[in-house]
Amino acid sequence: MISSAPIACQACPVADRAVCAALSQDDRDSLVRMGRQRRYARGETIVAAGDATTVCATLTRGAAKISTIDQDGTERIVALIHPAGLLGQPLASSETLHVTALTDSEACLFPRGQFEALIEARAALAKRLLAEVSRELVESRNLIDLISKRHAKGRVAALILSFFRAAGHASYPGEIAFDLPLKRGEMAQLLGLSIETVSRTLTSLENEQAICREGSHGILIRSLDTLAAHAA
Repeated sequence: MISSAPIACQACPVADRAVCAALSQDDRDSLVRMGRQRRYARGETIVAAGDATTVCATLTRGAAKISTIDQDGTERIVALIHPAGLLGQPLASSETLHVTALTDSEACLFPRGQFEALIEARAALAKRLLAEVSRELVESRNLIDLISKRHAKGRVAALILSFFRAAGHASYPGEIAFDLPLKRGEMAQLLGLSIETVSRTLTSLENEQAICREGSHGILIRSLDTLAAHAA
């Protein structure tokens, strides 16, 4: 954790999409008073398994991964979280999963007990929370579908498209660049591929003029249609 500050809803880029959008202004003010906005560096732990003291309600900027870590230290990524997504398990007695920042990120954190009390007292918040959990279930199913694609190129293309859409680009008039925060090893682990296969596939997509890599994480999409064809 590299900084902490009061929550500033007026500057929140996901204020209309986060679960707190279901609250009245008075209830949102109460939520603001009980929470803190915190910044995390790439690779920093946001929520640790076994943590019973806080719940991170919303990722407001950046990207994060949810993972399990076996006794032998092997990590398995089970979900990716984009802005407006929930981090943590608000209705569990303690966290069972690790949440790690994939990029420099910001999140709103709230004391578990107070947040759960507000859920019980405000039906609108409980309904919005249920909708968010349902959306995350759909995302998890989409991730399973992504991993089950027969060809490596389809898996990699679908993953690139998922981050492209999460960045708010449903469509675009020409070339557009964005950050693909996963390292090659993380992409390989998530997609059930080897690092070498991921690297070869990215090179192949570049040769097809579908993408262009810029630096360690930047992706320039040159042909959305080509990516979509591979991901179908």
